[in-house]
Amino acid sequence: MKCAFALGVSMTALMAALAVPSSPAQAFELFGLHLWGEKAEATQQVPDPIAYSVRLDMPETETETGTKDLRKDLEATSTLFTRSEELPSGEAGLISRSLSDLDRLVARLYAHGLYGGVVDITLNGRPLQQALETGDIPGGQPVETVITVSPGPEFTFGQIAIKGDLPPEDAAEEPSFGLVPGEQAASTRILSAEQKMALALKKQGYPKAEVSGRDIVADHATKKLDVTLTVATGPRARFGAVTVKGTEVTEPDFVISQAMIPVGETYSPQALESARKRLNELGIFSSIQLVEGEVDPVTGDMPVTIEVTERKRHVIGAGTSWSSTEGFGVEAYWRRRNLFGRGELLSIEGSAGQIGNASATDMEYAARIALEKPGVFGPLTKFTTSLGAKQEVPDAYKSRSVTLDGYLSRTFTDTLTGRAGGEIFFADEEDAYGKDKYLLVGLPADLTFDNRDDKLDPSKGIYAALAVEPAYDTLQSHAMFFVKGTASSYVALDEAKRFILAGRVSAGSIIAPSVDDVPASRRMIAGGGGSIRGYAYRNVGPRLNGTVTGGRSLLEASGELRVKITETLGVVAFVDAGNAYSDSIPDFSEPLKIGTGIGLRYYTPIGPLRVDLAMPLDPEKDDPDYALYVGLSQAF
Repeated sequence: MKCAFALGVSMTALMAALAVPSSPAQAFELFGLHLWGEKAEATQQVPDPIAYSVRLDMPETETETGTKDLRKDLEATSTLFTRSEELPSGEAGLISRSLSDLDRLVARLYAHGLYGGVVDITLNGRPLQQALETGDIPGGQPVETVITVSPGPEFTFGQIAIKGDLPPEDAAEEPSFGLVPGEQAASTRILSAEQKMALALKKQGYPKAEVSGRDIVADHATKKLDVTLTVATGPRARFGAVTVKGTEVTEPDFVISQAMIPVGETYSPQALESARKRLNELGIFSSIQLVEGEVDPVTGDMPVTIEVTERKRHVIGAGTSWSSTEGFGVEAYWRRRNLFGRGELLSIEGSAGQIGNASATDMEYAARIALEKPGVFGPLTKFTTSLGAKQEVPDAYKSRSVTLDGYLSRTFTDTLTGRAGGEIFFADEEDAYGKDKYLLVGLPADLTFDNRDDKLDPSKGIYAALAVEPAYDTLQSHAMFFVKGTASSYVALDEAKRFILAGRVSAGSIIAPSVDDVPASRRMIAGGGGSIRGYAYRNVGPRLNGTVTGGRSLLEASGELRVKITETLGVVAFVDAGNAYSDSIPDFSEPLKIGTGIGLRYYTPIGPLRVDLAMPLDPEKDDPDYALYVGLSQAF
């Protein structure tokens, strides 16, 4: 076996419709193992705890959501239900919890367009209002708590009126901002419309825009809800002076430069969001707030203060891995953020592999030192350089190499990035062709497009990358050209995004006089967790006397059906196929190697934990009968 580890008609109720608090942060446990966060006590200690039972009585009703969904929503909103295992403190505590539910449940009825609904709560047969007045609950425990809901008729929107100043463009496109006469009068639609109005004004340069008045009238005879909203724009503004607070090491002018807030231009919420994103990508701040100041009534300037909290500068990390065929592996790194106060990152990394499966001289090693400096030619560019050495010992070859590289990277848009640079690569290798040395001087460049909705667990979007490198081997006097592209796409088959189809295709080519003119570690070889699952790592391709030599072209494809069973568990079925070929263009002299399998996904706050079991359908020498892969994030 091969295992790979990649380690709220009352106004109070109307507003309460969107004011139900979210669940508190929870401790994180994985398969019963507590990993982080404060672990809740098995039993919460409260003075004079009072036990109770709870039941929701509601007649059948015809609503847009239906009785079943309405009942489920009401029970999920009620703290009497959701906190039933947390006993309240005495009779006063149970009365207080019931009173809280009264507003919450009315608010949820409004959210379903039910404005004639009635909610009653009794405690051991005594109406809640009487229990509140007397301060006691008759009878013993557990207290029989009954919530009786009469939903009443469903209301639809009647007359819709919006007063105040609105941007002509937005008003013409969406005059009622989603409030359509005749449609279900859900309170959430009203609050959503208010948010849309404010945002439309902000986009037109009014940072202080708000809905200043709300007049809602429910006509129970016609079952219509008339809504009048008044909008206040506030002053139109442009970006004024930008200042920085909270920096200790970071130079404030660097923060201002990287934020790229367009001083003098019309206020735009998108510009602030882009600034926040750029600052966050620096990786040196644990919190970032962009505070909008008051608009100057004369000039229209609105100052902006960037408030930041710096992260710890030193980071030390370590990890381990194990494979039944490759033994143990360890890795460690040390990083210093903000080296010179302008976002620089210095990294020193090292790893060792095949511990226990090979002698010290045949183990795999890697060491690397890297420097990253953002903002070298403006805030959208970055310079990186690294020096690394490694020894690789897969089944097909043994390679000792040293690489020195330098890149200039640029962010063109939110979805398009690219980089170009230079590389010197020296390798001393031994493979099926014998021993040889290589000294390549290359000019690598790559371009990446990425509009996925989630990098670790995408449900829509496209990822595509193209890398090219012309290189010259100064020792063998051979020119060569490397090119490789990969693209993946994701489609949700249902609105809840529980069924996802994912596909990926990769192709590569090396233009060189012959296969053995290319360093073995740079040849096209398939197989392994990031390639064709089920087959051994870099063990699929042309062979010489039974040993993989690698080739000058590569073709790979993968397909997955991802099914989310619960909020935390999912399953995956997948098929991978591919092969490498001797020629620079795949000649399909050998059929595609196919691997298939199933996987389990455990969705954690930081991404899905992946466990895949794969089988090779046509294994060859050194390929396992099956392989197990464990990692964080989807396979692609």
